[in-house]
Amino acid sequence: MISTVRRIAAPLTALVLAAALSSCGGGDSGSSDSKKSVTLWMYPVIADQAASDAYWKKVETDFEAANSGIDLKLEMQPWANREEKVAAAFSGKKGPDVLLMIPDQIPQYVKSGSLEPIDDVVAPEKDKFLPAAIPGLSVDGKVYGAPIYHTVTSTMYNKTVLAKAGIAKPPETWDEIKAAAPKIKAAGFSTLDYSAAPEATLNLNFYPLLWQAGGNVFADDGKSVTFNQAPGLEALTFLKSLWDQGAIPKTAISAGNVVADSPFGKGQVAMAMTSVPADVATVTKTWGAANVEIGSPLTGKKQVGFGLPGGLVLNAASDNVDASKKFLSFMMQAAQLDALSKASGFYSPRIDAKSESTDPNAAKFRDALQYAVPGEPNAAARQVMSFLSTEIQAVLTGKKQPQQALDDAAKQANDLLSRQR
Repeated sequence: MISTVRRIAAPLTALVLAAALSSCGGGDSGSSDSKKSVTLWMYPVIADQAASDAYWKKVETDFEAANSGIDLKLEMQPWANREEKVAAAFSGKKGPDVLLMIPDQIPQYVKSGSLEPIDDVVAPEKDKFLPAAIPGLSVDGKVYGAPIYHTVTSTMYNKTVLAKAGIAKPPETWDEIKAAAPKIKAAGFSTLDYSAAPEATLNLNFYPLLWQAGGNVFADDGKSVTFNQAPGLEALTFLKSLWDQGAIPKTAISAGNVVADSPFGKGQVAMAMTSVPADVATVTKTWGAANVEIGSPLTGKKQVGFGLPGGLVLNAASDNVDASKKFLSFMMQAAQLDALSKASGFYSPRIDAKSESTDPNAAKFRDALQYAVPGEPNAAARQVMSFLSTEIQAVLTGKKQPQQALDDAAKQANDLLSRQR
Protein backbone atom coordinates (compact mmCIF):
# COMPACT_ATOMS: atom_id res chain seq x y z
CA MET A 1 0.00 0.00 0.00
CA ILE A 2 1.41 3.39 -1.00
CA SER A 3 0.22 6.49 0.79
CA THR A 4 1.30 10.09 0.41
CA VAL A 5 1.75 12.33 3.43
CA ARG A 6 0.82 15.94 2.63
CA ARG A 7 1.50 18.72 5.11
CA ILE A 8 1.47 22.49 4.95
CA ALA A 9 4.80 24.29 5.19
CA ALA A 10 4.36 25.55 8.74
CA PRO A 11 6.03 24.86 12.09
CA LEU A 12 5.27 21.41 13.47
CA THR A 13 2.42 21.45 15.93
CA ALA A 14 1.77 19.04 18.75
CA LEU A 15 -0.86 17.39 16.58
CA VAL A 16 1.60 16.75 13.74
CA LEU A 17 4.21 15.47 16.17
CA ALA A 18 1.68 13.09 17.63
CA ALA A 19 0.93 11.82 14.15
CA ALA A 20 4.63 11.25 13.52
CA LEU A 21 4.85 9.23 16.71
CA SER A 22 1.88 7.05 15.97
CA SER A 23 1.62 6.77 12.19
CA CYS A 24 3.73 3.68 11.71
CA GLY A 25 3.99 2.17 15.14
CA GLY A 26 7.27 0.34 14.63
CA GLY A 27 5.87 -2.17 12.17
CA ASP A 28 2.69 -3.46 13.87
CA SER A 29 0.97 -5.71 11.36
CA GLY A 30 -2.59 -4.69 12.25
CA SER A 31 -3.98 -7.66 10.30
CA SER A 32 -5.75 -10.87 11.25
CA ASP A 33 -3.89 -13.16 8.88
CA SER A 34 -0.56 -12.97 10.75
CA LYS A 35 1.19 -11.16 7.93
CA LYS A 36 4.23 -9.20 8.98
CA SER A 37 4.15 -5.52 8.09
CA VAL A 38 7.12 -3.37 7.05
CA THR A 39 6.55 0.38 6.87
CA LEU A 40 8.90 2.51 4.75
CA TRP A 41 9.20 6.28 4.90
CA MET A 42 10.47 7.35 1.49
CA TYR A 43 11.20 10.84 0.18
CA PRO A 44 10.96 12.32 -3.33
CA VAL A 45 14.32 11.08 -4.61
CA ILE A 46 12.43 10.59 -7.88
CA ALA A 47 11.30 14.12 -8.67
CA ASP A 48 8.77 13.18 -11.33
CA GLN A 49 5.60 12.15 -9.50
CA ALA A 50 4.37 9.70 -12.13
CA ALA A 51 7.78 8.02 -12.36
CA SER A 52 7.98 7.88 -8.57
CA ASP A 53 4.55 6.27 -8.26
CA ALA A 54 5.37 3.70 -10.93
CA TYR A 55 8.74 2.78 -9.45
CA TRP A 56 7.55 2.31 -5.87
CA LYS A 57 4.41 0.45 -6.97
CA LYS A 58 6.62 -2.06 -8.77
CA VAL A 59 8.89 -2.35 -5.71
CA GLU A 60 5.86 -3.08 -3.56
CA THR A 61 4.44 -5.62 -6.00
CA ASP A 62 7.72 -7.44 -6.63
CA PHE A 63 8.75 -7.55 -2.98
CA GLU A 64 5.40 -8.87 -1.79
CA ALA A 65 5.37 -11.46 -4.59
CA ALA A 66 8.77 -12.74 -3.41
CA ASN A 67 7.80 -12.52 0.28
CA SER A 68 4.17 -13.62 0.56
CA GLY A 69 4.11 -13.30 4.34
CA ILE A 70 5.09 -9.63 4.38
CA ASP A 71 2.95 -6.57 3.69
CA LEU A 72 5.03 -3.58 2.51
CA LYS A 73 3.54 -0.21 3.42
CA LEU A 74 5.18 2.73 1.66
CA GLU A 75 4.48 6.19 3.09
CA MET A 76 5.77 8.95 0.84
CA GLN A 77 7.08 11.86 2.89
CA PRO A 78 7.98 15.45 1.91
CA TRP A 79 11.50 16.81 2.38
CA ALA A 80 10.04 19.73 4.38
CA ASN A 81 10.41 19.30 8.15
CA ARG A 82 12.00 15.90 7.65
CA GLU A 83 14.46 16.27 10.52
CA GLU A 84 11.77 17.30 13.00
CA LYS A 85 9.44 14.47 12.12
CA VAL A 86 12.16 11.80 12.25
CA ALA A 87 13.48 13.10 15.57
CA ALA A 88 9.96 13.14 17.03
CA ALA A 89 9.28 9.59 15.89
CA PHE A 90 12.55 8.22 17.21
CA SER A 91 12.24 10.01 20.54
CA GLY A 92 8.97 8.17 21.11
CA LYS A 93 10.42 4.79 20.05
CA LYS A 94 7.95 4.84 17.15
CA GLY A 95 8.09 5.73 13.48
CA PRO A 96 8.61 3.52 10.43
CA ASP A 97 10.51 0.25 10.32
CA VAL A 98 12.72 1.53 7.49
CA LEU A 99 13.52 5.03 6.22
CA LEU A 100 15.96 6.92 4.03
CA MET A 101 19.02 8.68 5.49
CA ILE A 102 22.30 10.16 4.26
CA PRO A 103 25.69 9.86 6.02
CA ASP A 104 25.62 13.00 8.16
CA GLN A 105 22.22 12.10 9.64
CA ILE A 106 23.15 8.63 10.84
CA PRO A 107 25.68 9.20 13.68
CA GLN A 108 23.30 11.18 15.91
CA TYR A 109 20.69 8.42 15.75
CA VAL A 110 23.29 5.72 16.33
CA LYS A 111 24.36 7.63 19.42
CA SER A 112 20.76 7.79 20.68
CA GLY A 113 20.26 4.07 20.08
CA SER A 114 17.57 4.63 17.44
CA LEU A 115 19.17 2.61 14.63
CA GLU A 116 19.81 -1.12 14.33
CA PRO A 117 23.08 -2.33 12.74
CA ILE A 118 22.56 -4.25 9.50
CA ASP A 119 26.00 -5.79 8.89
CA ASP A 120 24.39 -9.19 8.31
CA VAL A 121 22.25 -7.73 5.51
CA VAL A 122 25.09 -5.95 3.75
CA ALA A 123 27.84 -8.56 4.14
CA PRO A 124 26.79 -10.84 1.22
CA GLU A 125 26.73 -7.88 -1.18
CA LYS A 126 29.56 -5.77 0.25
CA ASP A 127 32.05 -6.33 -2.57
CA LYS A 128 29.51 -5.23 -5.19
CA PHE A 129 29.33 -1.60 -4.07
CA LEU A 130 31.33 1.55 -4.80
CA PRO A 131 34.21 2.37 -2.42
CA ALA A 132 32.35 5.14 -0.55
CA ALA A 133 28.90 3.58 -0.44
CA ILE A 134 29.03 1.30 2.59
CA PRO A 135 31.68 3.18 4.62
CA GLY A 136 29.57 6.32 4.20
CA LEU A 137 26.65 4.59 5.91
CA SER A 138 28.75 3.10 8.72
CA VAL A 139 29.59 4.32 12.22
CA ASP A 140 32.40 2.91 14.40
CA GLY A 141 32.86 -0.06 12.10
CA LYS A 142 29.19 -1.08 12.03
CA VAL A 143 26.93 -0.71 8.98
CA TYR A 144 23.63 1.10 9.52
CA GLY A 145 22.47 1.86 5.97
CA ALA A 146 21.77 -0.23 2.87
CA PRO A 147 22.92 1.89 -0.11
CA ILE A 148 20.26 2.54 -2.75
CA TYR A 149 21.67 5.52 -4.70
CA HIS A 150 24.84 7.60 -4.95
CA THR A 151 25.46 11.26 -5.72
CA VAL A 152 28.68 12.51 -7.29
CA THR A 153 30.51 15.75 -8.04
CA SER A 154 33.27 16.52 -10.49
CA THR A 155 35.02 19.41 -12.22
CA MET A 156 33.20 21.41 -14.89
CA TYR A 157 34.89 23.76 -17.33
CA ASN A 158 33.72 26.62 -19.54
CA LYS A 159 35.57 25.95 -22.79
CA THR A 160 34.94 29.48 -24.10
CA VAL A 161 36.66 31.08 -21.10
CA LEU A 162 39.64 28.73 -21.35
CA ALA A 163 39.97 29.38 -25.08
CA LYS A 164 39.93 33.15 -24.60
CA ALA A 165 42.70 32.73 -22.01
CA GLY A 166 44.75 30.66 -24.46
CA ILE A 167 44.50 27.50 -22.36
CA ALA A 168 44.15 24.37 -24.48
CA LYS A 169 44.20 21.76 -21.70
CA PRO A 170 41.81 22.32 -18.77
CA PRO A 171 43.60 22.58 -15.41
CA GLU A 172 43.31 19.27 -13.52
CA THR A 173 45.69 19.81 -10.60
CA TRP A 174 46.36 22.52 -8.05
CA ASP A 175 49.63 23.40 -9.79
CA GLU A 176 47.89 23.71 -13.15
CA ILE A 177 45.24 25.97 -11.61
CA LYS A 178 47.94 28.21 -10.15
CA ALA A 179 49.64 28.42 -13.56
CA ALA A 180 46.38 29.12 -15.41
CA ALA A 181 45.02 31.77 -13.03
CA PRO A 182 47.11 34.75 -14.30
CA LYS A 183 46.20 33.96 -17.93
CA ILE A 184 42.53 33.66 -17.12
CA LYS A 185 42.58 36.93 -15.16
CA ALA A 186 44.31 38.70 -18.06
CA ALA A 187 41.46 37.56 -20.31
CA GLY A 188 38.96 39.19 -17.94
CA PHE A 189 37.64 36.14 -16.10
CA SER A 190 37.90 34.41 -12.74
CA THR A 191 39.43 30.94 -12.49
CA LEU A 192 37.59 28.96 -9.81
CA ASP A 193 34.02 29.00 -8.57
CA TYR A 194 33.70 28.90 -4.77
CA SER A 195 30.89 29.24 -2.22
CA ALA A 196 31.94 30.81 1.07
CA ALA A 197 28.57 31.73 2.58
CA PRO A 198 28.17 30.34 6.12
CA GLU A 199 25.18 28.26 5.06
CA ALA A 200 27.08 26.62 2.16
CA THR A 201 28.12 23.08 2.99
CA LEU A 202 31.87 22.59 3.22
CA ASN A 203 31.40 19.21 1.52
CA LEU A 204 31.09 21.21 -1.70
CA ASN A 205 33.86 23.75 -1.17
CA PHE A 206 36.63 23.48 1.45
CA TYR A 207 36.49 19.81 2.43
CA PRO A 208 37.40 18.49 -1.04
CA LEU A 209 40.50 20.72 -0.96
CA LEU A 210 41.34 19.38 2.50
CA TRP A 211 41.00 15.79 1.31
CA GLN A 212 43.01 16.54 -1.83
CA ALA A 213 45.80 17.84 0.41
CA GLY A 214 45.77 14.50 2.23
CA GLY A 215 43.94 15.74 5.33
CA ASN A 216 40.79 14.90 7.24
CA VAL A 217 38.24 16.81 9.26
CA PHE A 218 38.22 14.40 12.20
CA ALA A 219 40.75 12.10 13.82
CA ASP A 220 40.21 8.39 13.21
CA ASP A 221 38.40 7.95 16.53
CA GLY A 222 36.12 10.94 15.88
CA LYS A 223 36.96 12.46 19.25
CA SER A 224 38.97 15.42 17.94
CA VAL A 225 39.55 17.34 14.71
CA THR A 226 42.64 17.35 12.53
CA PHE A 227 41.82 20.02 9.95
CA ASN A 228 44.29 22.45 11.58
CA GLN A 229 47.24 20.20 10.78
CA ALA A 230 49.59 20.62 7.80
CA PRO A 231 47.18 19.45 5.06
CA GLY A 232 44.48 21.82 6.30
CA LEU A 233 46.93 24.71 6.27
CA GLU A 234 48.03 23.78 2.75
CA ALA A 235 44.41 23.69 1.54
CA LEU A 236 43.43 27.00 3.11
CA THR A 237 46.63 28.68 1.95
CA PHE A 238 45.91 27.50 -1.61
CA LEU A 239 42.39 28.90 -1.38
CA LYS A 240 43.58 32.20 0.05
CA SER A 241 46.24 32.62 -2.64
CA LEU A 242 43.60 32.25 -5.35
CA TRP A 243 41.37 34.71 -3.53
CA ASP A 244 44.14 37.28 -3.24
CA GLN A 245 44.95 36.96 -6.95
CA GLY A 246 41.34 37.62 -7.92
CA ALA A 247 41.05 34.07 -9.25
CA ILE A 248 37.86 33.55 -7.20
CA PRO A 249 34.91 35.94 -7.67
CA LYS A 250 34.55 38.33 -4.73
CA THR A 251 30.85 37.51 -4.66
CA ALA A 252 31.88 34.06 -3.37
CA ILE A 253 31.96 35.46 0.16
CA SER A 254 28.16 35.38 0.26
CA ALA A 255 27.50 32.70 -2.35
CA GLY A 256 25.73 29.44 -1.60
CA ASN A 257 26.07 26.17 -3.49
CA VAL A 258 23.81 27.28 -6.34
CA VAL A 259 24.91 27.57 -9.98
CA ALA A 260 21.98 29.50 -11.39
CA ASP A 261 22.66 33.26 -11.44
CA SER A 262 26.18 32.73 -10.07
CA PRO A 263 29.25 34.15 -11.88
CA PHE A 264 30.09 30.60 -13.01
CA GLY A 265 26.58 30.06 -14.32
CA LYS A 266 26.74 33.37 -16.18
CA GLY A 267 29.95 32.38 -17.96
CA GLN A 268 32.32 34.61 -15.99
CA VAL A 269 34.41 31.83 -14.37
CA ALA A 270 36.53 29.15 -16.00
CA MET A 271 35.80 26.18 -13.76
CA ALA A 272 33.95 24.75 -10.80
CA MET A 273 35.34 21.87 -8.75
CA THR A 274 32.18 20.30 -7.28
CA SER A 275 29.58 20.39 -10.02
CA VAL A 276 26.73 17.89 -10.06
CA PRO A 277 25.03 16.40 -13.14
CA ALA A 278 22.05 18.75 -12.83
CA ASP A 279 24.42 21.73 -13.18
CA VAL A 280 25.15 20.71 -16.77
CA ALA A 281 21.59 21.45 -17.84
CA THR A 282 21.67 24.75 -15.97
CA VAL A 283 24.82 26.14 -17.59
CA THR A 284 23.98 24.74 -21.02
CA LYS A 285 21.11 27.24 -21.22
CA THR A 286 23.60 30.08 -20.93
CA TRP A 287 26.81 28.74 -22.47
CA GLY A 288 25.51 26.27 -25.05
CA ALA A 289 26.24 22.55 -24.87
CA ALA A 290 29.41 22.80 -26.98
CA ASN A 291 31.08 24.96 -24.34
CA VAL A 292 30.58 22.55 -21.43
CA GLU A 293 33.34 20.12 -20.53
CA ILE A 294 33.28 17.67 -17.61
CA GLY A 295 36.60 16.55 -16.18
CA SER A 296 37.70 14.42 -13.26
CA PRO A 297 37.90 15.53 -9.62
CA LEU A 298 40.88 17.78 -8.94
CA THR A 299 44.24 16.49 -7.79
CA GLY A 300 46.38 17.97 -5.03
CA LYS A 301 48.47 15.37 -3.26
CA LYS A 302 45.50 13.07 -3.89
CA GLN A 303 42.68 12.97 -6.40
CA VAL A 304 39.43 13.30 -4.46
CA GLY A 305 35.87 14.41 -5.10
CA PHE A 306 32.67 14.38 -3.09
CA GLY A 307 29.69 12.10 -3.45
CA LEU A 308 27.49 10.46 -0.89
CA PRO A 309 25.22 7.43 -0.75
CA GLY A 310 21.61 7.48 0.26
CA GLY A 311 20.72 4.46 2.34
CA LEU A 312 17.82 2.72 3.99
CA VAL A 313 18.20 2.43 7.76
CA LEU A 314 16.42 0.16 10.24
CA ASN A 315 14.55 1.55 13.23
CA ALA A 316 15.82 -0.14 16.40
CA ALA A 317 12.26 0.01 17.76
CA SER A 318 10.86 -2.04 14.87
CA ASP A 319 8.67 -5.00 15.84
CA ASN A 320 9.56 -6.73 12.58
CA VAL A 321 13.33 -6.65 12.28
CA ASP A 322 13.63 -9.87 10.27
CA ALA A 323 10.99 -8.82 7.74
CA SER A 324 12.57 -5.37 7.47
CA LYS A 325 15.96 -6.91 6.78
CA LYS A 326 14.45 -8.95 3.96
CA PHE A 327 13.22 -5.71 2.42
CA LEU A 328 16.66 -4.08 2.79
CA SER A 329 18.28 -7.06 1.09
CA PHE A 330 15.71 -6.86 -1.71
CA MET A 331 16.38 -3.15 -2.27
CA MET A 332 20.15 -3.68 -2.53
CA GLN A 333 19.80 -5.92 -5.57
CA ALA A 334 20.85 -4.69 -9.01
CA ALA A 335 17.35 -4.80 -10.53
CA GLN A 336 15.92 -2.38 -7.99
CA LEU A 337 18.92 -0.04 -8.02
CA ASP A 338 19.29 0.13 -11.80
CA ALA A 339 15.60 1.01 -12.09
CA LEU A 340 15.91 3.63 -9.33
CA SER A 341 18.90 5.18 -11.06
CA LYS A 342 17.01 5.42 -14.34
CA ALA A 343 13.96 6.99 -12.68
CA SER A 344 15.78 9.39 -10.35
CA GLY A 345 18.85 10.50 -12.29
CA PHE A 346 21.08 9.51 -9.37
CA TYR A 347 23.72 6.85 -9.83
CA SER A 348 23.50 3.28 -8.66
CA PRO A 349 25.90 2.58 -5.78
CA ARG A 350 26.75 -0.82 -7.26
CA ILE A 351 29.88 -1.41 -9.34
CA ASP A 352 27.93 -3.77 -11.63
CA ALA A 353 25.31 -1.12 -12.43
CA LYS A 354 23.88 -1.05 -15.94
CA SER A 355 23.53 2.38 -17.51
CA GLU A 356 21.34 3.00 -20.55
CA SER A 357 22.51 6.61 -20.90
CA THR A 358 24.41 7.59 -24.03
CA ASP A 359 25.22 11.06 -22.66
CA PRO A 360 29.03 11.45 -22.53
CA ASN A 361 28.73 13.86 -19.60
CA ALA A 362 26.82 11.24 -17.61
CA ALA A 363 29.61 8.77 -18.30
CA LYS A 364 32.23 11.23 -17.03
CA PHE A 365 30.32 11.79 -13.80
CA ARG A 366 30.04 8.03 -13.38
CA ASP A 367 33.82 7.76 -13.79
CA ALA A 368 34.19 10.29 -10.96
CA LEU A 369 32.39 7.97 -8.53
CA GLN A 370 35.63 6.07 -7.93
CA TYR A 371 37.13 9.20 -6.35
CA ALA A 372 34.09 10.17 -4.27
CA VAL A 373 34.43 10.69 -0.52
CA PRO A 374 31.08 10.68 1.33
CA GLY A 375 32.07 13.28 3.89
CA GLU A 376 33.13 12.36 7.40
CA PRO A 377 30.13 11.22 9.46
CA ASN A 378 30.20 12.42 13.04
CA ALA A 379 27.43 13.37 15.45
CA ALA A 380 28.96 16.86 15.67
CA ALA A 381 29.71 17.23 11.94
CA ARG A 382 27.27 20.03 11.26
CA GLN A 383 28.31 22.11 14.27
CA VAL A 384 31.98 21.65 13.39
CA MET A 385 31.27 22.75 9.85
CA SER A 386 29.70 25.98 11.12
CA PHE A 387 32.77 26.77 13.24
CA LEU A 388 35.12 26.24 10.32
CA SER A 389 32.97 28.13 7.80
CA THR A 390 33.10 31.24 9.96
CA GLU A 391 36.88 31.05 10.28
CA ILE A 392 37.39 30.51 6.54
CA GLN A 393 35.42 33.68 5.92
CA ALA A 394 37.73 35.48 8.35
CA VAL A 395 40.73 34.36 6.29
CA LEU A 396 39.25 35.38 2.95
CA THR A 397 38.33 38.83 4.27
CA GLY A 398 41.82 39.34 5.68
CA LYS A 399 40.85 39.30 9.36
CA LYS A 400 42.91 36.24 10.25
CA GLN A 401 45.85 34.25 8.96
CA PRO A 402 45.10 30.67 7.82
CA GLN A 403 46.78 28.87 10.72
CA GLN A 404 45.18 31.08 13.37
CA ALA A 405 41.76 30.61 11.84
CA LEU A 406 42.15 26.83 11.66
CA ASP A 407 43.38 26.68 15.26
CA ASP A 408 40.49 28.82 16.47
CA ALA A 409 37.96 26.60 14.70
CA ALA A 410 39.69 23.49 16.02
CA LYS A 411 39.52 24.76 19.60
CA GLN A 412 35.77 25.32 19.33
CA ALA A 413 35.29 21.94 17.68
CA ASN A 414 37.40 20.03 20.21
CA ASP A 415 35.61 21.72 23.11
CA LEU A 416 32.30 20.58 21.63
CA LEU A 417 33.54 17.04 21.01
CA SER A 418 34.90 16.75 24.56
CA ARG A 419 31.48 17.63 25.97
CA GLN A 420 29.83 14.93 23.90
CA ARG A 421 32.00 12.05 25.09
